Amino acid sequence: MEQLDSRQMPSRRALLKAGLAASAVLVTPGAALAAAPPGFDQWRDSFRARAMAKGITEQTWTRVMGRIEPDMSVFRQMRNQPEFHEQIWQYINRRVSDWRIINGREALKKNDALFGRIERDFGVERGTLLALWGVESAYGDPLVQQNHMTPVFPSLAALAWNEPRRKAYWETELINALKIVQRGWSTPEEMRGSWAGAMGHSQWMPEVWLNVGFDYDGDGKVSPFGRPDDALGSTAKYLLNRGKYHRGEHWGYEVRAASGGASGSRTYAAWASAGVTRTDGQPFPQPNASAQLWIPTAGGPAFLLGPNFYSVKSYNPSMNYALAICHLGDRCLGAPPFIQPFPGSERILTLAEVQEMQTRLTKAGFDTGGTDGRVGNDTMKAVKDFQTKAGLLPADGYGGLKVLARLRQGG
Repeated sequence: MEQLDSRQMPSRRALLKAGLAASAVLVTPGAALAAAPPGFDQWRDSFRARAMAKGITEQTWTRVMGRIEPDMSVFRQMRNQPEFHEQIWQYINRRVSDWRIINGREALKKNDALFGRIERDFGVERGTLLALWGVESAYGDPLVQQNHMTPVFPSLAALAWNEPRRKAYWETELINALKIVQRGWSTPEEMRGSWAGAMGHSQWMPEVWLNVGFDYDGDGKVSPFGRPDDALGSTAKYLLNRGKYHRGEHWGYEVRAASGGASGSRTYAAWASAGVTRTDGQPFPQPNASAQLWIPTAGGPAFLLGPNFYSVKSYNPSMNYALAICHLGDRCLGAPPFIQPFPGSERILTLAEVQEMQTRLTKAGFDTGGTDGRVGNDTMKAVKDFQTKAGLLPADGYGGLKVLARLRQGG
């Protein structure tokens, strides 16, 4: 979901999502209706014919669109998305949080058989897939769905009607969402997302569910919600087919390497001969596999990255995102933090410390949207506003040890 992340617009090669949380309601047949904005009813009448031409039935149309009201707050949210400029260590700390590690281990324990089956069928390491699930939808946590996700159809209807630059795109995604309901994959009430259309365990847009999702649990439908089988199986298949995932290879390793060392791809054995070694002192398990050296920040940790790192990057074209996913997967499986810290970095706050920070911010009048230990856009905005008021520079929205210390001093 990464309601926690700011994302690119959801056309992102069919997979990117955005971190927009808009308030919305699906109006049910018995509810009192607010007056529709001028022009919406006329658009809906004309759109109905286009939807029918794409195979949407009268029954589906009436069920979903018959009494819908557009969520106009989506436009305000689009204009007012908070901007946070994170250093790489801050980016990773937020995603490889204590909350995600603790809950990731529980999710793995609960779904051990599913991850084992996926590893056998697709060869995708459970840590990588688990981390993608955790970052995208907080492991499908129903409380996150309820508290941080909003109904998809009112937002899609507003954008399809009145978003001037990409009306055709939004109309197509609205029709795709209607097809998901029509096929019995989900219900209008269940279809909640962090962005207008991005939804489910893997936070895919409707088009992606229709074209990439497949029925992995064999119940006759592709389910974005509920059991995670279809979403995780589909994600593994995507990493294999589009990301060219290499069965049985780890994504890479933190290493010790001289700065300004050799570049390009070479085998782990060749890197070892050049003096590049794992920071944990272990040998490279597949010396003939290939990897590339990456040092994100001078003086910080260095990494040898194999093909599976870039498979994760095919899911979201950000080196920082891929590193956070790969590291979170390792941490959930028991690995330690990076041995070489990033320059100027702080350790990750514990779950209890994050909850204390959220509680203190809330008491000080800065709404964090909850005190569950998860750091989303609401908490980041609260931190940024507190930093600004307290004169803590830079006011970057990062809730770490310095912010917690100031809060303990009473601001």
